[in-house]
Amino acid sequence: MDPFSQLILTISVTSFLTFQWLFHKVSPWMSIRISPGFLGLSDKQKVEWNSRTVSTFHALLVGIFCLYILFFDDAVNEDPVWGDPTLVKTNVAITTGYLISDLLLIFYYWKAIGDKFFVVHHLAALYAYYYVLGQGMLPYFANFRLLAEFSTPCVNQRWFFEVLGYPKSSRPNMANGVAMAVVFFMVRIAVMPVYYSRMYAVYGTEAFYLVPWGGRVAWICSSICLDIMNVMWMHKIARGCYRVLRSARRSKAVTPQENGKSD
Repeated sequence: MDPFSQLILTISVTSFLTFQWLFHKVSPWMSIRISPGFLGLSDKQKVEWNSRTVSTFHALLVGIFCLYILFFDDAVNEDPVWGDPTLVKTNVAITTGYLISDLLLIFYYWKAIGDKFFVVHHLAALYAYYYVLGQGMLPYFANFRLLAEFSTPCVNQRWFFEVLGYPKSSRPNMANGVAMAVVFFMVRIAVMPVYYSRMYAVYGTEAFYLVPWGGRVAWICSSICLDIMNVMWMHKIARGCYRVLRSARRSKAVTPQENGKSD
């Protein structure tokens, strides 16, 4: 094993251990001090709370790293299929450690956070990352996909507000809902033309045909399936956001009239 592969393996293992530590130690300690409502949660809710806290930390970490690579890694941007994958491999190794850690927690706490969809999602992602980490291919596209993690913190925050009993019409909840809709659209929907234009640009080239069939399936088919789901989720998020905002406007419009009648 070459030194760089050893480094990537070390990063993945370190990432796994770090996220386990964050789940079992850091999140409970921090949550009690930040949100007193944490103590009133059930055991199952505490498990999901800690899981989502770790998920948020991972999303912000790899998301920021993704932006750096997207804007400053010239080798990857100039050759999206076979460009120098050093930084992308490092970021993907962090995510790989997180996914394995999360899979372990999902199986161990199945009654609390077990979800077949997440198991399939994590295994599919690990399959795709094998080609990035093992063969160094498709670094641009792997990095671009990880930008979607920026929508995760808002999704988790919605659950935090819900479990703490915040009304859907409360200002924090509505602000987070709008932010979630905007960020989800920006990192999962608006970027589709850029992503697929780069894919079309390399399709049929010599670099493309050097990618094995398994890598092409993991790249093209998974991208299409994922984006179909993203469009469906965006539709649901937009509808939910619209309903909450419309309900809040109606409440503001009705309240002054009721106050006028009572006078």
